[in-house]
Amino acid sequence: MPPSGLLARRVVSGRDGTLARSLRPLKAWTRWLHGGKEPQEEETPYADVPRPGRKWERKPYVTPMKVLIRRAKEERRARQESPCRVLEHPPDNGLLVPHLVKVAHEVHSARERFLDGVTRLIKGEAAIPVKRCRFCSEVHIGDVGHEIRTCEGPDSGSRNSLHVWRPGTVKDVVGFPYCYHLFDRVGKPRVVHKEKYVVPRLPAILELCIQAGVDVERYPTKRRTRPVYSIDGRIADFELEEEDGSQAEAPPEPLPCPSRASSAPAADGADGADEEISVSELSSRTLQSWLDMRSGAARLMRKYGVVTCGYCPDVQVGPKGHKVRMCKASKHQQRDGQHAWQEATVDDLVPPNHVWHVRDGDGAPLANELKRYYGKAPAVVELCVRGGAPVPAQYRSMMRLDVVPPARDEYDLVA
Repeated sequence: MPPSGLLARRVVSGRDGTLARSLRPLKAWTRWLHGGKEPQEEETPYADVPRPGRKWERKPYVTPMKVLIRRAKEERRARQESPCRVLEHPPDNGLLVPHLVKVAHEVHSARERFLDGVTRLIKGEAAIPVKRCRFCSEVHIGDVGHEIRTCEGPDSGSRNSLHVWRPGTVKDVVGFPYCYHLFDRVGKPRVVHKEKYVVPRLPAILELCIQAGVDVERYPTKRRTRPVYSIDGRIADFELEEEDGSQAEAPPEPLPCPSRASSAPAADGADGADEEISVSELSSRTLQSWLDMRSGAARLMRKYGVVTCGYCPDVQVGPKGHKVRMCKASKHQQRDGQHAWQEATVDDLVPPNHVWHVRDGDGAPLANELKRYYGKAPAVVELCVRGGAPVPAQYRSMMRLDVVPPARDEYDLVA
């Protein structure tokens, strides 16, 4: 029990001053417990090893269903009060968000640096070995594959769920989901089933950057200078198209991304300067590019809509999902092959692809009996940490660096 002078005898309600004076001894008692210092909150929350969800269950909603229903009612009420109105807030009105154009360019450049760094780490002179299971999508970073029985591929029962390892590639570590490209994200936000092979597909992170303001010559998109109208819930565009060749005054657009041909000389010069970079420094830069890409994509997703299927990993960047009947996940017969679209997260746009963390790369392979003592990390983080990069603070608890696994002959003696 604390000393009697440190605790308040009673709390008198009714006045803020009296309540504040009564709570001061409690703060003093808290400082006394922490050695005379103010208690510090954890900067990074605890994150345990993620557990894969069941295939027949739907992904959890990012926004609660009650909030979605309330928003739908408010939008319906707004349409009834003013059937014809001008959409004021971008990007719903077809215009770009000015302060996110720079973020989109940063995400695009971070993605280019990240892909270049991962390729050099896996295919370079001091290549880090990557293993991929022959029958499932399991990936392992290390010279020898682990012995944890988690294979769910064909004939896994005859192998006691053991993996059959083969050399992996860059696509096994980095797998960006693809989506359909939208030329006009406001005027025609959906892709129907008949346009399945007509509309081009590209990585979803690249499509997000294009819609946010990055100009790519291969994927043209429409840039508006005036907001659109909403008439009874339908989008109407009254922007005049100049037929005589004269162009209306448009706001300054961001510079287009340089093509590969134009950036070839600069890349050659950069390669000559990067030859002397050590593997640890290259790993640190690659990991930082991956973190910057994820953080920038999260900022873009707060304004630009990204949806994902609730049962499969398909993603679509835009206000609505497409109508292509290509879902083969659980209950797809009830939906006629269409996706069950819902709000996406950063992990849906940039999948982390968690792998088992190996502390000693030259030691024995991970044992199935000790799997509860092992940690996990995204494949990119594990690859860069093996290359010499420092462990990010947000993944320390997930990798279980503070857990000492017992020996194989001692695991049954541990409580």
